Amino acid sequence: MAQLVGAITTSHVPAIGKAIARDLQQEAYWKPFFDSFPPVHSWLQQARPDVAVVIYNDHGLNFFLDKMPTFSVGAAPSYSGADEGWGLPVGLPFPGNEDLSWHLVNSLVADEFDITTCQEMLVDHALTLPMKLLWPKAEQQGAWPVTIVPVCLNTVLFPLPTPARCYKLGLAIGRAIASWQSDKRVVVVGTGGLSHQLDGERAGFINKQFDQQFMQSLASDPLWATKYSIPELVEQVGTQGIELLMWLTARATLSGVGGGGARELHSSYHIPISNTAAGVMLFEPAAQQMRQEEALAA
Repeated sequence: MAQLVGAITTSHVPAIGKAIARDLQQEAYWKPFFDSFPPVHSWLQQARPDVAVVIYNDHGLNFFLDKMPTFSVGAAPSYSGADEGWGLPVGLPFPGNEDLSWHLVNSLVADEFDITTCQEMLVDHALTLPMKLLWPKAEQQGAWPVTIVPVCLNTVLFPLPTPARCYKLGLAIGRAIASWQSDKRVVVVGTGGLSHQLDGERAGFINKQFDQQFMQSLASDPLWATKYSIPELVEQVGTQGIELLMWLTARATLSGVGGGGARELHSSYHIPISNTAAGVMLFEPAAQQMRQEEALAA
């Protein structure tokens, strides 16, 4: 069976793409954010994932207000970005993993999730930028080291899925990966957030205290965020900060495998990046740590 090797959560602010394109990673404004990724790069080199299941939200490129599914899964042979109006370069297409896509779709439907299946799908900065952050040399080398399965959550058009529903989705994704008849190694990536609001009377809103409490809860008590309703979360993190639902979903995938939970390996938080609280977290299954300790003791 396939092995779920870990989960990574990270922000996807469009300005990050401009910083990458202009090689600004070591400038004072950007350095604290980009300096949080080398531990993740080292882990990826050791974990050697073959597939990335990327949990993200679409901002109007593939879906718009007239058609906005709650949950959708890509089942295409490849995925490309497009000009979203941010001035970001359109990079190398991403190879899809159709076998895992269809297994995931069938498994989620069997778990009573109503999924929109996309055999053609454009992916926006919420997917492309995290991929560039995690594998910064891939486009220069001309190939991505992983195939991908995009999982898109609606965080744009009300009603939104509740944190509790997103957590259950993550559990189901974890079970699906664990039951995939393959020898592939899979990493889950959750993108978005953290607290920010781009419009209205609270434009520029950031809630550092809640962000850090949420990040801590992912390590120690991932069910903590499920007690909030969507309006309560919006009050705490802003209308766009609701993207933390993707972090919660990604973290839940590890709780859906073997019941062993997760171990936090790395965490970083930085404000502001273009009026947004930004962060990155890295988890691996707790059972994996136990296997490593048993191997050392043998």
